[in-house]
Amino acid sequence: MTRYVLARLGGVVVILLAVCLFTYLIFFKLSPDPAVMICGKTCTPERIDSIRSVLGLNQPILTQFGEFLRGIVAGRDYGAVHCPAPCLGYSFQTNESVWSMLTSRLPVSITVAVGAAVLWLLAGVIGGLVSAVKQGTWWDRTAMALALGGVSVPNYVLALVLQYVLVVKLQVLPFPSAPAFGDDPVLWFESYLMPWVVLAVGYACLYARLTRSNVIDTLSENYYRTARAKGLGGALIMRRHALRPALTPIATIFGMDFAGLLGGALITETVFGLNGIGKLAADSIAKNDQPVIMAVTLLAAFFVVIGNVVVDLVYTALDPRVRVVSA
Repeated sequence: MTRYVLARLGGVVVILLAVCLFTYLIFFKLSPDPAVMICGKTCTPERIDSIRSVLGLNQPILTQFGEFLRGIVAGRDYGAVHCPAPCLGYSFQTNESVWSMLTSRLPVSITVAVGAAVLWLLAGVIGGLVSAVKQGTWWDRTAMALALGGVSVPNYVLALVLQYVLVVKLQVLPFPSAPAFGDDPVLWFESYLMPWVVLAVGYACLYARLTRSNVIDTLSENYYRTARAKGLGGALIMRRHALRPALTPIATIFGMDFAGLLGGALITETVFGLNGIGKLAADSIAKNDQPVIMAVTLLAAFFVVIGNVVVDLVYTALDPRVRVVSA
């Protein structure tokens, strides 16, 4: 198992390096000249050359990429300005450190992702489990119809409807403002409730349908019927012999979905005006702020790759049939 974990971590390093190189080539070689973007179209050629020299853009591409990696690990210098590690450069629009921009907005995205994940996991798994147990009843038909409708509604439509109904008309919730939890826990909860619900609805409906299908398939397996024939209690059989194998695929999908959300829920954060990673990405794309776009891309890739490794390890723990045999 230890060798497997080390091998997976080694694969993570290789994948992240490949993502770094690919992203760097896209944003700094295939995009408009960063020096022209910083200086402006009316800038003199001499000034543009000076900016290129400071940014290291006049060096070979592999040298530039090596400097970028060195900046992440040990920091780097931009002329007379030292960028401490982990250095992801400076914003073309605000001259602010990209790393500080990420760290100041990451807590908002984590709060949105964690809250939504708790909601969709509980609602989806419980709803799907009950529908499987009550297969063919009015509860099952109603729940699956609602799940199909929930998957079909886009996030931005649901967000606008909830804002209009709950904030404008009924005035039962404040407009999301991402306050600090320590300042006012009640206001904090109320501010994040709508983003949580908007993000959770689609995932919860999908997980409910998937859980129902998995549990129904598990209930038809021979080992489940054998356990019932031996007289084991219904709750015990459901917990030990049906629920665990049925939830193994759910754990796999959940890990990837949650890791992706940590990189920023772009649409939800933009609609609600939450200053998270997703809104930062949307604003940076609109302004073509290349260092910030690249940093957000790398952050999202990092979470997805790490999430994939965690999912693999959890999968081996949940399913006894999937065991890593060390040589």
